[in-house]
Amino acid sequence: MKFGGTSVADTDKIRNVARRMVATHETGRPTVGVVSAMGETTDTLAALAAEVSPRPHPREMDMLLSTGERITAALCAMAIEDMGHRAVSLTGSQAGIVTDTRHTNAKIVDIRPKRITEALDAGMIVLVAGFQGVSTAYDVTTLGRGASDLTAVALAAALGGDCEIYTDVEGVYTADPRIVPDARKLARVSPLEMLEMAGSGARVLQLRSVEFARNHGVPIHVRSTFSGTEGTWIREDPSMEDAIISGITHTVDEAYVTLTDVPDKPGTAAGIFNAVAAAGINVDTIIQNAVTHGDADVTFSIPRDDLPLMTDTIEGLCRVLGLHWGVDDTAGKISMIGAGMKSHPGVAARMFQTLADHGINVRMIATSPIKVSCVIARDKVDEAVLALHDAFQVELELAQSGAAHA
Repeated sequence: MKFGGTSVADTDKIRNVARRMVATHETGRPTVGVVSAMGETTDTLAALAAEVSPRPHPREMDMLLSTGERITAALCAMAIEDMGHRAVSLTGSQAGIVTDTRHTNAKIVDIRPKRITEALDAGMIVLVAGFQGVSTAYDVTTLGRGASDLTAVALAAALGGDCEIYTDVEGVYTADPRIVPDARKLARVSPLEMLEMAGSGARVLQLRSVEFARNHGVPIHVRSTFSGTEGTWIREDPSMEDAIISGITHTVDEAYVTLTDVPDKPGTAAGIFNAVAAAGINVDTIIQNAVTHGDADVTFSIPRDDLPLMTDTIEGLCRVLGLHWGVDDTAGKISMIGAGMKSHPGVAARMFQTLADHGINVRMIATSPIKVSCVIARDKVDEAVLALHDAFQVELELAQSGAAHA
């Protein structure tokens, strides 16, 4: 059972989380809770670091940021003890989460949950501080922002359980309810669809947690901390046919970098993206324009937060390769996702026509077998999401109900 920052934002909410865990434990199920830091604690700690140092050392940032989740775990364990049940709080390292040596965005390399299983065998409820582990060099590491989801999924895989993600919404919706008031909660989403949704802007689950769950066959139930209603299951269901469209996602947190005068010869693209990868920058959409006069243009998207790091990386690369570059920081991306899309032609055409009818210009297009994404002006994103949700209303109603399409 994983509880996010809004679920544990204050002591009253922590007691509510403790009650939910006790209720689950009283059904006879061994119970492990993974908790995030309270409310805006992580942002507050990061701001403190920025006041002390313009470039905090990554190792010390991990030491600092890992404390937020530990506070929540200890407080929740105290609340459970006061309810008459035995509980123990564990840090990521005590829980056996072993990572590589990269700080602030470490990768899990092993799970050794001996202390968890011993506590469960003794009838205890276990609280694990999310988002963290211990490196193979015995340093505290963190797994990246939002990675308490990953902690929970990884522990569920290691312990042979399923994973409940508790948040401030009741599940996964056909679109962001803050933009589309009549967005519908989905009963089921396939892991592949959820992977595309998380990678395209849906904030309900962290991308790496969905990847881990899909690779290890962990069912995920996304549901609300504040109600007892059924949420959304992310799992394979071979008895059902895939919906044509399952959801419409968006992101306004990306910037688009364009390199011009890129030589059309083997190894150029490798040199560019090896340098970007070495700087630890995640690249999403990549588009190369047609080659003219021996040169090409390459455009790719990166998180806006990585722009300062990208500037340092790309300026040196352009000097070496003789390239020019620019950044578009005024764009957003909308995506339509559905596993049934690959067997139903015309979805992309309807999407483009809908945007055209609303006077929304498409700057770039990227596709996969179950996704069509369009880069548009950032100030048009909300209008585009509403328009597409209305245009594909019938398909989204089928997705909501879980009904097979004809």
